[in-house]
Amino acid sequence: MTSNFITTKDGTQIFYKDWGSKDAQPIVFHHGWPLSADDWDAQMLFFLHQGFRVIAHDRRGHGRSSQTETGNEMNTYAADVAELAAHLDLKNAIHVGHSTGGGEVARYVAQYGGGRVAKAVLMGAVPPIMVKSDKNPGGLPIQVFDGFRAALAANRAQFFRDVPAGPFYGFNREGATVSEGVIANWWRQGMMGGTKAHYDCIKAFSETDFTEDLKAIDVPVLVMHGDDDQIVPIADSAPLSAKLLKKGTLKIYEGLPHGMATTHADVINADLLAFFKG
Repeated sequence: MTSNFITTKDGTQIFYKDWGSKDAQPIVFHHGWPLSADDWDAQMLFFLHQGFRVIAHDRRGHGRSSQTETGNEMNTYAADVAELAAHLDLKNAIHVGHSTGGGEVARYVAQYGGGRVAKAVLMGAVPPIMVKSDKNPGGLPIQVFDGFRAALAANRAQFFRDVPAGPFYGFNREGATVSEGVIANWWRQGMMGGTKAHYDCIKAFSETDFTEDLKAIDVPVLVMHGDDDQIVPIADSAPLSAKLLKKGTLKIYEGLPHGMATTHADVINADLLAFFKG
């Protein structure tokens, strides 16, 4: 097992984990905002033990990667992934993206994936586009994302406690089994990153339009979404993405939250495995 950094063309250091046989099929995991590769712990170990090569990186400005002032937008995120994939010479890879990471996967696969990517997964993912506009009347008002920015700027440490303690994992729902460890781990990951990068990334995940990316992807894509996702509401995301994809399959999880890969790892891992082997 190795943990390494690559240095991108603009001098940013990107941290990544790369476990398993280099001859095995690679799975690349793309985390959500404002987290890190560690958010995939429950998937990395599971799929390593299933015989896959598992890779996860910290997006620029997040986790152990450089706390970048610039490049905190989707084109650069995708270009960083392309540099990592080239560095590791990945072939026949499966890319799995959660939330913001789902947007990163859509852009990367559409623009750079030719010849390297076998399949993709969008889980609780932000595409096609989150923010409300004349073109996207079902989206969330810009005020929601302005509220995120204001909360982050005012008291990031408290904001990063409130999100996982409440809507992210559905811990604000009656009868939820709340895990203090999961909340603390989310906070730990978030606070490792750079506040400017996190601030900028709110615009990246909420205002980037992935419609053309989704249309351009020609590999099979599994679109997974909890119908109680309080961060990326399902009505304006997963079903629309699945329709835009050439080979999209939509799987909806009744009552599951945004962070379902952590709270319901057994369910999610089994369905991922079936898709990878199918």
